[in-house]
This record gives sequence, C-alpha cells and structure tokens, in this order.
Amino acid sequence: MQLKTRIAACLAALCGTIGAAQAHNLWLLPSSTVLSKSEWVTVDAAVSNDLFFFNHVPLNIERLAVTAPDGSAVALENVHRGKLRSVFDLNLARPGTYQIALVNSGLNASYKDASGQARRWRGMPEKFAAEVPANAQDLKVTQSQGRVETFITVGKPSAVRATGQGLELVPVTHPNDLVKGEQATFAFHIDGRPAQGVEVVLLAGGTRYRDAKDEIKAVTDAQGRFSVTFPSAGMYWMEAQAQDGKTSMPQAKVRRLSYAGTFEVLP
Repeated sequence: MQLKTRIAACLAALCGTIGAAQAHNLWLLPSSTVLSKSEWVTVDAAVSNDLFFFNHVPLNIERLAVTAPDGSAVALENVHRGKLRSVFDLNLARPGTYQIALVNSGLNASYKDASGQARRWRGMPEKFAAEVPANAQDLKVTQSQGRVETFITVGKPSAVRATGQGLELVPVTHPNDLVKGEQATFAFHIDGRPAQGVEVVLLAGGTRYRDAKDEIKAVTDAQGRFSVTFPSAGMYWMEAQAQDGKTSMPQAKVRRLSYAGTFEVLP
C-alpha cells in the first residue's frame, strides 16, 4: 500500500479539512523546533501533495491544541487561514517541551439509499442520525481517529505527556534531540498500550525536488518500539496507521487510527 493511500485514514479523521483532500499529506511545520531562550515561533499547517510545500489546501486547525511543559494550554496568536495554508504564532515563554497537536475523531459511512444508489457520508457522531437514513441498506460505518503533531523545546527538554487515547507517539529518544547519523528510538501506543506490528514511514522534506521519495520504513516490536538512524539533517515527516474494533461510537464496528508528525533532525 502506497504512503499517500495510507494517509487517507488520517484525513478521514480530520472531518473538517476537506473531502477532496484524500491521498495528500497533512503536516505542521514550525519555524524553529529548538530554542535557547523564550521566543516567538510561527507554525504553518497544510494539506499538500509534496512535503512542506504549499500546493493544495490549508489544514483546518480549529481543534488544534498547544500544551506547555507544565500541562497548561498555550493560546494561538495571529491565526490566519489562507488559500493554501493556515498560519499561527506561539509565544513560548516557559522552558521545556511544547506539544502542538491536532486530534480529531469522526465517522465514515457507506450505504445504499432507498433507490439503491450508493452513498457515502463523513461527519461527527451527533449528525449521523439526522444525515444518514434510518432505512439505509448495506450500511458500513467506520470510526476514524487521527493525530497530527509536532514538538518545540525551549532550553532544557522536558518529558512528553501521553494521553492514553488513540494512536500516539511515545518518544524514547526526545523528539527535539534528533541528530544526523545517530540512532533514535520511538514507540507507538494505542490507548496507552504498546502497539506491536505498526508500520511506520518517515520521509525527509523536499519531496518536490527528488525523483525518489527515499522512504525510511520500520515496524514496531512487542514493546511498540522502533529505531531509526536519520541519514541527513532536515525536517522529517512520520506517518503510521492501525486498525481495530475498539470503537467508542456505537454506530461503528471498525476503528481506523492514524498519525502524522513533523520532526527536525540536526546536523
């Protein structure tokens, strides 16, 4: 399965983005990920054909949350949604690691209406009953949960807090301590438990200017862990997905989980 097909699961979770955005990459790109002192940082958010290149639509960031090192919320400032990207500023006043995450959950349904015509629906659970006919035939409903995130550290790194919900990255190597040529280890958990057998794909930015994508692939072990040695410095995008039957919405029988993260690797 191709990378851009797999990331469609993530887009299904971000119901507010855009229906036509399937098979594209979702990402958050901070202007800096490692700061020696308190500073302002600008973050771009987009859905694109090429990594970190604005050529499709802006990412819907209405549900995006920024968590400070002490667990408090950080306000987004100077928020702007353009034709190709969303942009916001952050005033990172405290030392430690900030987590910037967009998390969404929604439903996807396929069915036949009373005339036998095939239909598809995507939206939030509270709208399901009103928008999907009660007499729908061959109804299949899937719950999608997606996370798009990145990390920024001011001064000394601090621990990254896990939520224990959905598919999430649990770093062993700190996400703001990645260096070219050095091995880094991460783990994926599902609902707080190690997730074995999750396929992970990493891509360096600048895919627009390469003939080959040069994907780095890994599979999580029994502890949910995998290791990677980054071949070059720069911004990288990490993608993973999983599927199970542990839905939290009664309409759905299948849950699809997706993750997309941006990381900076230093020289």
